[in-house]
Formats: sequence, C-alpha cells, structure tokens
Amino acid sequence: MPKKKKSMTVRRFFTLLLAYLLFCVAGGVVVSGFLFPAVFGANVASKNLMPALKTENIDFNVNDLPQQSRLYASDGHTVIATFYAQNRIVVPIKNVSGYMQKAVVAREDRRFFEHAGVDTQGVLRAFIQTYIKQGDTQGGSSLTQQYVKNVLMNQAEENNDPIAEYHAQEETIARKMREMLIAVQMEKKYSKPEILQGYLNIAQFGTNIYGVETAARRYFNKSAKDLDPGEAATIAAVTKNPARFDPTVDVKASQEQRDIVLDLMFQEDYISQKQHDEAKAKPLEQMLHVQSVDAGCQAAGDAAFFCDYVTKQILNSREFGKTQEDRNKLLKEGGLDIYTTMDVNANAAAMQAARNTIPVDDPSGFEVTMAAIKPGTGEVLGFGINRIYDATQNSGGGTRTAINYAVDQVDGGGWGFPVGSTWKPINLAAWMKAGKSINEPLRTSTNYNQSAFSCQEPDGTSYGFGSGNWHVENSGGGTTSPESPLQGLIRSHNTTQASMAQQIGLCAIADTAKDMGYHNSPKDQMDIHSANSFQPPMTIGSVQASPLTMANVYATIAAKGMACTPIAMTRVVDKNNKSLKVPKANCHQAIDPGIAETVAYALNQGVVQPGGEAATTQLDGGRKTFAKTGTHEDKYMTTGGFVSQVASFVTVGNAEGQVSFTGKTINGRSMGTWYGMYIATPAWKDFMNTYLAAANIQPDNGYGNPDPRFAGGAAPQGRTTPQPQNPQEPVAPARPQAR
Repeated sequence: MPKKKKSMTVRRFFTLLLAYLLFCVAGGVVVSGFLFPAVFGANVASKNLMPALKTENIDFNVNDLPQQSRLYASDGHTVIATFYAQNRIVVPIKNVSGYMQKAVVAREDRRFFEHAGVDTQGVLRAFIQTYIKQGDTQGGSSLTQQYVKNVLMNQAEENNDPIAEYHAQEETIARKMREMLIAVQMEKKYSKPEILQGYLNIAQFGTNIYGVETAARRYFNKSAKDLDPGEAATIAAVTKNPARFDPTVDVKASQEQRDIVLDLMFQEDYISQKQHDEAKAKPLEQMLHVQSVDAGCQAAGDAAFFCDYVTKQILNSREFGKTQEDRNKLLKEGGLDIYTTMDVNANAAAMQAARNTIPVDDPSGFEVTMAAIKPGTGEVLGFGINRIYDATQNSGGGTRTAINYAVDQVDGGGWGFPVGSTWKPINLAAWMKAGKSINEPLRTSTNYNQSAFSCQEPDGTSYGFGSGNWHVENSGGGTTSPESPLQGLIRSHNTTQASMAQQIGLCAIADTAKDMGYHNSPKDQMDIHSANSFQPPMTIGSVQASPLTMANVYATIAAKGMACTPIAMTRVVDKNNKSLKVPKANCHQAIDPGIAETVAYALNQGVVQPGGEAATTQLDGGRKTFAKTGTHEDKYMTTGGFVSQVASFVTVGNAEGQVSFTGKTINGRSMGTWYGMYIATPAWKDFMNTYLAAANIQPDNGYGNPDPRFAGGAAPQGRTTPQPQNPQEPVAPARPQAR
C-alpha cells in the first residue's frame, strides 16, 4: 500500500506546489481566481469539492462544541456527576495561561502569529520531506488548518454524517486544499486569539480528554489559567498522538515529548533558560495529580441513585427536548449546569442508615429503601438503599443494581412496595374531608359486604366491588366495637378503617390520597383507580407505592396540607448561560390546613407518645415527632413520618419478590417473628436523627394542634389496656377478586 501511495508523488507534488505558489502570490488572500476550475484541473476530486468551500456553512463558535454537563448538589458547588459525549469544558482565552498558549504555538505552528492561515514555508518543507526525499509523511498544517479539520470532523459527527466525517480526515490532497482555503478565509474573519481559543477548546489532549481546561483538571487538578511551563508543555505535547502521549498511559513517552516542547518554547523565547532547565529537571511522575474522568452516575458513589433519578427526570421531561434522543444529547453535549435538590447530608445519612440496618452483603438479601423530601417545596433531599449502584447490571437483585427502588418505575424504580398501615393517615384525612369527626364512635365488624364500598366520582364514573364479603380482622384477631377513627389510627385497627370507608365510600379515600400526592408505582398502573389497587383492602395499605411517593404524602401532612410534585432540580443553565425550564413542584393547597394538623396531632399524641404503637419512632432531644408504622403480612415492613422540616419513608423487604421475615437471621440477629419496630423504625429514626443533627435543623414543636371542627363528638379517649396484638401492624388479609 505505501508503494502505491508513493507512485502518486509527481501528480500530488505539482498539484500542491501549484496551491503553494498561488498562496504565496495572493499573500494569503482568497480571490475569485482561486476558484477558477483550471486551478483544479489536475485533480478531478478537487473539482467535486468546490461547492463545499463555503465558510458560512461551518460554525466556528467554540460555545457550540459538545461540552460536559455537571450535576450539582443543593449547595451549588458539590459536583455529584458529569456527563459527556466529549469530555470538554470550554473556557475563554483569557482563562488559559500564557505558557499554555505559547506551548501549543511552539509545538504545532511556530509561525502562527505571522502567516495568514497557511504556513507556506511549512507546506513546502512537508512536500519536500514527504514527496521528494520520500521520508516520513509530514502534514505541514498550520494551527488554523488543524482547527478547521477538528471543526469539520466534529460537525460531521454531530450531524451523524459518516461520509463527511471520513472526508474531514482522509489523507488526500483535496482535503488539504479545502482546509487551506477555509483557513485563509477564517483568518480574515477571526483574530489570532480567537482562533487559538478555538483550537485550545476543541483539540484532543488525551484519552477522552477534549479541550485544555479538561486536560488541566485531569492531569494536574487545576485550571488551565494556572498552568506553569512544565505542565503546559506536557499538555501541548499530547495532541500529536492523544492515545500514545497521554501521561496516564505512558508517562515516560509523555515526559520525552514534554521536554521537546520545552526546548521549542525556549527556542522561541517563550520561556527563560532557568524556567526551561527547572521544568525539564522535574520528573513528570512527580508533577502529575491525576483526577478521575469517570462519567455518569456510575462514578457518583453514594449519590448514584439520586443521580440516576435526576437523569430519568431529564429524559422524561419535555422541557429538555421533544424526544428522549434530543434530551440525552442535551445532557451529554449541552454543557449544562444542573443544580439539584439533593442535600449532601441527607443523602449520606440515608445511605448510611440503610446499610446500618441491613448491610449490603447481608445473607438475608432484604432491601432497605428510603426517601426524604422537604415539606412544602417538593424538593427531594436524598435516597437511602443498602445496595451499590451499578449500571452494568440492569436486572436488579444481588448487592449491585441500577434500579432505584425508592422511586416509581417510570423514574428508574421498581413496582413499589405494599405500604401497610402507613396508609391509614390518608383514611383519617378523607374522613375529615367528608365533614366527619375523628371522635365519632363507629360500629365495626370482621365482615363487610363489598357492595357497601361502591362509590361515584364527581365526573359520574361509578365503581362497584362485587357482592361478596370482605373478611378483615385486627392483628390480634376480631374487632373492637364501637371505636372512633382516632382510636382506630392510634391502635392501627383494620376493622375501623373498613367501617370508615364503608360510610364515606372508597372514592372519597382514593381522591384524598391523590390530592395528597399519592399514585401507584407501576408505570402502567399509576392511576389510583387501577383495578389492582382500587379495592377495599386499599384502606389497609395493600397498594404498590414507592417510598418517595409515600414520603411525599407525609410531607403534605407536614406542610399544613400543601401538596407538591417531587422535584429533583431547581435550576438548569446551558453552556450559553441561558436558564432552561425545569419541571415545577406545582405546590397547592390539597387538603384543609386544619385537617392536616389534626392528622398530625393523631400521629403524635396517639401513635408516637409513650404507650403508642409507634413510640419507638420518638426522635432525640424531645423533638415533636409524627410517625406511623406498617406491615404487609410478614413480607414488608414500613415506617413513615416527619417533623415540620423533613418527611421521610422507609420500606424493608425483598424488592424482587415476596419473602417472609419469619425465622430469618438479619444483620447477625435471629428471631422467629420479626416486627417493623426492629427494622424499619430504627432505620427511619437513624436517618432522621443523623440528618437533623448534621443539618443543624432546630426543633419546631408548635405544629400538630387538633382543629375543633373535626374533634367534636365524644372526647378523645385515652389508651385502653394494650390489646393482644403485635407492636407492629396487622396482617393484611387477601384482597378480593378483581372486578
């Protein structure tokens, strides 16, 4: 093949020599005679390129280059992750050290500041070396030409045009001619500093390292504006062969090339003898301060699950593009600064609490999953999962997974978990919304006719549940009758929930749940009226929900009835410093503030206070605590709760399928019967105490006062003698057959 190439020497030589002479005569100025067909008569391929020689179709704006996007925590400066197709951070020339600028010029084009786009001396030298002496192939390209080549390649790649990409880098005279012509036209339009700025930002300076700023951060952990002569020479040397001269690949070869650049810089009087000698004397290995260039959520550590949630929010939101392909391109090439809601302390506390409860590699295999949210804002604070994020495994299971079990399936989560009795505060809110008192005595039973739960929505849609019976008992067996809704929540009695639903209709409960922010987790069954969820057992938590959704429901109670859509981003700025629209929280008054406070009162005074079924949730320091525990059969255990500034929810169970806790050894502890107070509640309490302390969130004990409008009827009764039931929640009976 090389011999065949040499056989074309004469033809190529005279063609390019003609171009060289024309450039010399024209003084680097493109005139109409340049485009005269006779000039290209020696090369048919060159004729075919004539229509393409138009600089107006080529975008040389450095801000339009693909740039990395950065994901920040809520503090605005902690970087969670970076995303890129090309790992690049564009900077203006003023933010590049003079040594770096001069190092590139010395290495690539020492007459850069003298020529008008094409170095005629360099071209002639390259021809003689390559075609007359038949030595190693030399390009003779000016720095401006190299910039043109990089831009053409980049645009071809952006346009998904492999043919254009091939022509932008093929080793032909036609391509060189095209580069020369465009380079000369460029020099008429742009200043030398602008061209140098473009080259420094587009050039490749290592394996997946584009632009001088990224290179400076990668190799020396500093900005390009702070590079010294030795560091600048190291980076400038890489671009000749990015794969070979990358100092992280071959430090010896990189140092040799660094020293060559230092010699060139000294020859051009860019550095002094002392600077030259001192830089060469220092081993490159001692200079390097290599930083990781791992990209995406895979490199985000304990923030990876939150990172994954943010990316799914971007890919699912039309604010970032019409299609998922457009949104993904924006994320990886748009140079976005994405400011998220993740509180570093909250996420760290949640991850640690999950692992403290059940270690990642615990033989039991149970997942601890939690989510935290800021009431009244919709801001998701963080997630806790006793798993290691690994996007190379998409099946879930084991200790590594890319599934964030804390969120809905559409956001990268699973099918959700049965929430058990943590649902019951919703029933109480629906009861008051129907204008009823929490102290009204109710007749309860262990058998309810399913037809009694029939209801009609405001739009006229009717729902029936068959004519059979729903048999339901409290965890200790049987029922307590009469019993008020308040007592039913305090004692977590199932039969009272059924009695309430029978009176106000299941639609009222479903509508209140939806108002408070509830929806199912499976993406094809998110509507609460789905046949798999909209059944009488819904009242005792047989639904499938994500921890984030339930945390958001509790946040609505904590925010005096103000419901918000969970959000992961507060602000997104693109590479042109333009703010993009982000999904909004759409906060609104969902339930009466008096209803919210009365539910909170019930959770604190009846459930959390000493003797209550969730007394173990009481937080440190006498902080007023609002919480509810739950159990679904012996397969899933939950705890949800809040203080006025933070709401969170914990689920413990097997995310891949129902597995009994009975007789299991968990975190080195063996028990015949497990209750949530041993697992879910400690995890919730661990997180809340740790985060509240780390964030220095002061107690706010003024919330949770019952509204007299909903506390009429008989006075709230004190706790009766403890019932013969477990300290957690009742076993949920089998749901009735689907309608």
